[in-house]
Amino acid sequence: MTDRTKVVILGAAGRDFHDFNTCFRDNDAYEVVAFTATQIPYITDRRYPADLAGSLYPDGIPIHDESELADLCREHGVDEVVFAYTDVPYDHVMHRAALAHSLGADFRLLGPRATMLRSSRPVISVTAVRTGCGKSQTTRKIQTTLRDAGRRVVSVRHPMPYGDLAAQAVQRYATLDDLKRYECTIEEMEEYEPHIAAGNVIYAGVDYEAILRQAEQEADVILWDGGNNDTSFFAPDLSIVVADPHRPGDGLRYHAGEVNLRMADVVVLNKIDTADRAGIEAELDAVRSVNPDAAVVMAASPTTVEDPSLVRGKRVLVVEDGPTLTRGGMTYGAGTVAARQLGAAELIDPRPFAVGEIKATFDAYPDIGVLLPAMGYSEQQLDDLATTINASGADTVVIGTPIDLRRVLDLEPPAVRVRYDLQELGSPTLRDVLGERGFL
Repeated sequence: MTDRTKVVILGAAGRDFHDFNTCFRDNDAYEVVAFTATQIPYITDRRYPADLAGSLYPDGIPIHDESELADLCREHGVDEVVFAYTDVPYDHVMHRAALAHSLGADFRLLGPRATMLRSSRPVISVTAVRTGCGKSQTTRKIQTTLRDAGRRVVSVRHPMPYGDLAAQAVQRYATLDDLKRYECTIEEMEEYEPHIAAGNVIYAGVDYEAILRQAEQEADVILWDGGNNDTSFFAPDLSIVVADPHRPGDGLRYHAGEVNLRMADVVVLNKIDTADRAGIEAELDAVRSVNPDAAVVMAASPTTVEDPSLVRGKRVLVVEDGPTLTRGGMTYGAGTVAARQLGAAELIDPRPFAVGEIKATFDAYPDIGVLLPAMGYSEQQLDDLATTINASGADTVVIGTPIDLRRVLDLEPPAVRVRYDLQELGSPTLRDVLGERGFL
């Protein structure tokens, strides 16, 4: 036991826990001395609980801020640093590798063979080259197509365990009440609520072996609904990857988008209705450069607004999906597209009205611009978000997030929701692909 390899796992409360569960839990060749955390607020200064960590860790495993990595390596004589989060540029990954090497440690990225779980059911994975490409609407389209064909489908979502990890080991969402029961953040609700509204069951949590075995009991097909641009936790029988011509070539510059592109059976080139021809062609070139044999489905994400009169000619404040604007690096989303198409008189800049943690978000991501990211990882963030919106003087709030923020925020201006679904253009379609692969 004294010769165990000492490990620190760099993560963001998702891939890091899965990598530990699949490769290090109950493995007495290793001692994981700490996790580090980044990207997501409020996930440091806690522990990976003993209930999930296994018999080798009766006190659990501490979680530190990533800024403490060098000190942790020196204090514990760390032998190996494992990188386990995504949607970061390649130079970011290599800067962490350089730091690990300068401290004498190996630097490691665990691969699919070591981390992908095998299912007794057929698995379709939906991943992407960046955050905000349109994985969720693609997943919903696939799920609806399979259900219409009489297949029992259960979706499993990439982890977002921001609360009590032991209590979140296996989560099953089938009703809106489940969102309250699990005390979901806005980011979690944005992913789960559209599935629930469509009548679908979706699982998430921390222990994906346990999640998979439970999901298999009620499904003919398992549908992996990815997060960020991470690779699937389940070995897919069909790999579908969503690409975005608004960020052409990003899949070749951001970890782990290129992995997904190279492994794809099908690439969905989304949002071609709002992208320019140069972006579409550049993204197609990027796809073909690493995976010329993948089938390509061309798709649009048309928007609908419940009451266009509240947008046309009005001064509007657009609220967009938080992760897409922050980690995803986008400067507009579905709400912005809809507001411009409907002829809004002005898109209000929220920054002069931002307070508290919303102001801190703009400080951390100064390139967001004239948009308000829907940050809601805590009650304080929700309060600050509502305060910022209500102080803006907007005629209308345009909600471009996947959930109805009116359900969780007390908004003073009238608000409209923007909805968007996947629309295939030409052939092949996703139905064509599913039929050819024997899923229908």
